[in-house]
Amino acid sequence: MILITGGLGFIGTHTTRALLDLGESCLLLQRRAPRDPFPGEGVVVEQADLADEAALLALGDKHDITGILHLAGSFPWPPGADEPVVGARKALTGLLNVFAAAAAWGVTRLGLASTIGIYGGAAGPSPFTEDTPLPLTAPHPIPGFKKISEVLADHLAGAAGLPVVNYRIGAIWGPLGHSPSPFFAAPQLVHAAARGTAVQVHPARAANPPRAGEAIDLCYVKDCGRALALLQTAGTLRHRTYNVASGRPTTNGEVAAVLGELVPDARLDLPEGRGPGVRDTWLDITRLREDTGYEPAYDTERAAAEYLAWLREGHDR
Repeated sequence: MILITGGLGFIGTHTTRALLDLGESCLLLQRRAPRDPFPGEGVVVEQADLADEAALLALGDKHDITGILHLAGSFPWPPGADEPVVGARKALTGLLNVFAAAAAWGVTRLGLASTIGIYGGAAGPSPFTEDTPLPLTAPHPIPGFKKISEVLADHLAGAAGLPVVNYRIGAIWGPLGHSPSPFFAAPQLVHAAARGTAVQVHPARAANPPRAGEAIDLCYVKDCGRALALLQTAGTLRHRTYNVASGRPTTNGEVAAVLGELVPDARLDLPEGRGPGVRDTWLDITRLREDTGYEPAYDTERAAAEYLAWLREGHDR
């Protein structure tokens, strides 16, 4: 059984489905009151706070946990919810408790979710490989704490012999995703097309709104979930770190054009070009392909059409 922290979240839900399709059973851990979107499908849902080490370790007495996929956020969030030192302590305590559980249960693999944002400030053009040297600083708490997580993982893999693998996840869009996003424009473009409204700009981008020429490694959430499931269940992985993405850049203009074909009266006008300081980022997924056989199943057209249809069914995320 694979324990998935954040297993009822955006990426977690789709990853659970992909693991079930591979014949795995899953234990989904949720801090808030649990629900079960997979009744009768080899899924158990438990409620526990990662900051409570005893409650987390007690799950090993109830379930035969052979692997952990840590998708819950190990960073202070939302910003300002706690005093900075308190927020950092909570984030790191939860992460360290996951490491402790992996050691106590002797899992075969501990997968840690990282982010494409970890490449922010890295030298050189895209596509970025997993060996790209990274600066120590980060402009946002999420990539900052993901860097801390990866350094801790490297240390504990050697010092404690933990089978840790880092998954650097691209810009993920699709059903259950949040809009607007402060990091990329695709979700709000789809929501605008579905609702017949203008594109909503996240407050963090108000001074520098998304432009048509800006590109990022956009990966549909079902592809992301399948890639994570393949990595988590692979018999042998040759590397400590893997990029999980589509392996190509997608511009905002490309997404808007596809949506314009699907919804001719959509209000998706975007300024041309790229904003000041905006850098196109996409990832090399050679390792992922070679070690799992993964190939993205969704191009922009298929992803946008499915996401749009899901929203038009009445879903609000």
